[in-house]
Amino acid sequence: MFNTQAVQAFRSCTGALSSRTLARSSLNAVSRRTAVAIRPRYYSDKAAKDPQPAEETEKDEVEVSVETELANKLKAEEAKVADYMGRLRYLQADFLNLQRNAAREKEQARDFAITRFAGDLLETVDVLSLALKSIPKSALTPPPESADASSSPSSLEQKPADAHLRDLYEGVEATQRLLLHTLFKHHVKPFDPTGETFDPNKHEALYQAPIPDKTPGTVLECQKVGYTIKDRVLRAAQVGVVQDTSS
Repeated sequence: MFNTQAVQAFRSCTGALSSRTLARSSLNAVSRRTAVAIRPRYYSDKAAKDPQPAEETEKDEVEVSVETELANKLKAEEAKVADYMGRLRYLQADFLNLQRNAAREKEQARDFAITRFAGDLLETVDVLSLALKSIPKSALTPPPESADASSSPSSLEQKPADAHLRDLYEGVEATQRLLLHTLFKHHVKPFDPTGETFDPNKHEALYQAPIPDKTPGTVLECQKVGYTIKDRVLRAAQVGVVQDTSS
């Protein structure tokens, strides 16, 4: 009977001990599961959130660096384009100036090509002018009876000397007029500065004379007319100038 009681007491103790052990083990398991469940959730969120911004930051930095490099290249190319355009405009302006200068020089060469030849012809014009001036106007007036004589068939043989003189005068005058007309076609024009203010660029003073009724410094007389070709003086006029007697 004692043994039976001892066995039952042992069993009850063993059962209580096993129940306590199982309870402790279940509690430990639950606590471990809870800790494990909590820990991965905490670390997994942190681990999932941390790498993402780093990757995005790297991507943003790469994109910004590429955009900056492209913007710098674009600015450099724009600067080159501006430089080339400036050079092109300068070359265009230089070429236009060269064309204008060449056209002006060509025109001047064409206009003033006969300058020396025209200057030599002026002496002939002067001789013809002197020949015309040497004959007084009174010698050119025909007498009344010469009109009937000139209408007769033998008028050439019976012409008096003054009639021949008039014919010669008219021939010389026609020659001078034709020569001046030819020079005029080549822009060679005579000018007579009598009464104008003396201009050393256009006039050549041969003498000075005090004239009370004339303004000092004006042209008193033109002994030889001047000539211009276009706007250039071909030959200065030879003149006499009124002298200033105030000093």
